[in-house]
Amino acid sequence: MEKPKAMLRCSFRRLLTYPVAGQTRKMSGASLAGSQGSLSGKVAIVTASTEGIGLATARALGQRGAHVVVSSRRQNNVDRAVELLQREKIQVTGTTCNVGKSEDRERLVNMTVEQCGGVDILVSNAAVNPFFGNIMDSTEAVWDKILDVNVKSAFLITKLVVPHMEKRGGGSVVFVSSVAGYQPIQALGPYSVSKTALLGLTRALAPELAQCNIRVNCVAPGIIKTSFSQALWQNEDILGEFKKQLSIKRLGEPEEIGGVVAFLCSKDASYITGETITATGGMSCRL
Repeated sequence: MEKPKAMLRCSFRRLLTYPVAGQTRKMSGASLAGSQGSLSGKVAIVTASTEGIGLATARALGQRGAHVVVSSRRQNNVDRAVELLQREKIQVTGTTCNVGKSEDRERLVNMTVEQCGGVDILVSNAAVNPFFGNIMDSTEAVWDKILDVNVKSAFLITKLVVPHMEKRGGGSVVFVSSVAGYQPIQALGPYSVSKTALLGLTRALAPELAQCNIRVNCVAPGIIKTSFSQALWQNEDILGEFKKQLSIKRLGEPEEIGGVVAFLCSKDASYITGETITATGGMSCRL
């Protein structure tokens, strides 16, 4: 009888150590304290960061000690996000920025360097989707808008921050893609293509920037409960179809993506570059 009892005890210990999918393991005081200061002294630009995944990412980076620079196209959204993060004792600076405009990108980076002393982290989160329907009905203007903001601006703002990262001995760039980059979502064809392009941009930039001690990675979220994706999750029929593809039968939360991004920006990910982490609740992701 002793051997079966020992096996049961061993199995029980494993359950305590490795939680079931969908459960959250409570961090110990020591590990939580370590994560809170893991980005101390770093300066992080997060685009489109006044709500949803962008705001959650700014919060996650700030909670770990980074000075975060948040931005949005509307001043009132920036003011609200700055006030919120300041109440949480996070070092934060905010400004308006339309990443599709070169002058706005330059102003964002220059302001960050002038007010914060440099740039260590860039999280390119900004994206648009002005089209919903059959891809064959999409126009040239739709493609120009989506590719300009979702892909081209992501590269161009990276190009702007690289010299400043080099001055500080290196840095980390994270692009926010989507599960749609692997598995195109019906009626979101052009948007899905733009998110696939970010997977390629990550792989193309990583070896080029590794010599500058700059890591380039990507996060591909699944269906996350944000205002940007509400057309997908507010419709019960559409949501039901998505849930059939999930192992964890629920929507993701913005904070669950923010934590992944913060990990990729930390020393814990110092040997990771050119990779895309999928955070999809178990939805299959293969190109």
